[in-house]
Amino acid sequence: ALVLVAAIGFGGWQGWRYYQRNQSAKASALYGQLVRAAQSGDAKLVSETSGALTQDFPRTYYAAMGSLVAGKFYFDRHDGKTAEAKLRWALEHAPSDDLRDLARLRTAAVLLDEGKHDDALKLLDAPHADAYAAQYAALRGDVLVAKKEPDKAKAAYRKALDKMSTDDNALRESVRLRLDALGG
Repeated sequence: ALVLVAAIGFGGWQGWRYYQRNQSAKASALYGQLVRAAQSGDAKLVSETSGALTQDFPRTYYAAMGSLVAGKFYFDRHDGKTAEAKLRWALEHAPSDDLRDLARLRTAAVLLDEGKHDDALKLLDAPHADAYAAQYAALRGDVLVAKKEPDKAKAAYRKALDKMSTDDNALRESVRLRLDALGG
């Protein structure tokens, strides 16, 4: 009886692993299709594949990454409402803190673009990994500039510069220029 229970348990475990690999392969293929559709500008296919990923494979990294790709696609086409919806899905369903931090940052950028400054600041106040501290602070500065709060924006830009790694020259120069534009 013990051998039978062990065999059934092992078979079940192997079946579950096979199912997970199969689901991951399907999600990966859809994600690849979504990336190609976004690169080629095929809005219909982006909508279909990102919807299929979030509907059929919601717990996978591919679904969250697909929502990030779709969010950028729609943002680049000035469809802030759809971009925000895709990014918020990623924020709520991403299986890792790293993906949630990235989704939060991108959602805040969309909200800035839509003029929803207070909503963007609320997202930027959320806890996030230190790896994103400079980007969060820089975006906070951008939001505060848009709100016409230059002193707070300067402080945010200075914090961004303090948090940056020494090898991030492009972001450093960009933030330095924004800070200089405010009088330093």
